[in-house]
Amino acid sequence: MAGGLVALLDDIAALVKLAAASVDDVGAAAARASAKATGVVIDDTAVTPRYVQGLDPERELPIIKRIAIGSLRNKLLVILPVIMLLSEFLPWLLTPILMVGGAYLAYEGTEKIWEAVSGHHEAEVPVAVDASQEDTVVSGAIRTDFILSAEIMVIALNEIADEAFVSRLVILVVVALLITGLVYGVVGLIVKMDDIGLRLAQRTSSTSQTVGRALVKGMPVLLRLLSTVGIVAMLWVGGHILLVGIDELGWHALYDVVHHLEEAVQGVAGLGGALAWVVNTIASALLGLVVGAIIVAVMHVIPRRRGADVRSEADAH
Repeated sequence: MAGGLVALLDDIAALVKLAAASVDDVGAAAARASAKATGVVIDDTAVTPRYVQGLDPERELPIIKRIAIGSLRNKLLVILPVIMLLSEFLPWLLTPILMVGGAYLAYEGTEKIWEAVSGHHEAEVPVAVDASQEDTVVSGAIRTDFILSAEIMVIALNEIADEAFVSRLVILVVVALLITGLVYGVVGLIVKMDDIGLRLAQRTSSTSQTVGRALVKGMPVLLRLLSTVGIVAMLWVGGHILLVGIDELGWHALYDVVHHLEEAVQGVAGLGGALAWVVNTIASALLGLVVGAIIVAVMHVIPRRRGADVRSEADAH
């Protein structure tokens, strides 16, 4: 009897170890998959605070909470089932879909550069000035988030494509929870930064006042920094997706050139790995910029010039 109990305890211990290892594997895979979506995550974090500008401070966090819930619903109830079915029955579609997402990222990053250079800025995000408009603002934010969430989930899935079905499902659920919590937790902190700064600035302590004023002044700087980093990250991630996708579809020349450049710097003592990463990042960002510029030209520049030519002809007549 004692021997049977010991054997049972040994089996339980083995199962616990296996479960712990599985949790570790899921955590590591989720972290790896999430890291690949960095560019989209930064862009999502930079965009969302604009939806609560001009609101009563008491309504900021409730609106962010509603957007976060909508984002999580998008990921778990719509996007996840679709991409899981695709990965199971039409896995060959994932690379083209991922490349479409990469091209969209490249376009978004390049469009923001074009707007800054040309002075043609996109329409302002609608702002809820009273409670009756909150539903419209939240719906708009969730629609925008859907595109970014889809990119995040497909990028994450591509990183774990070799895992078993159940493992992919669990990892993607973890990614959805992790990314949503991270993005909207940071967004909540950003939008309340000025309120925290004001409260600190009103205290009698000179240190608190200094920190408070720094927080108030720092939020616009932080948002601009996030926007800039987001643009670079979108070009890098979008370009890298395209670079790898082109190679997987059978056109190896471009990927081989970048790979040879990486090999050329890997021999540098102590810096080889970092330099290879820099080379790949720069090459990916340049590819993203080129592809993005082509799409921006098609979407904005060419139609605008045609419109100007039509107006000139009309004026001439």
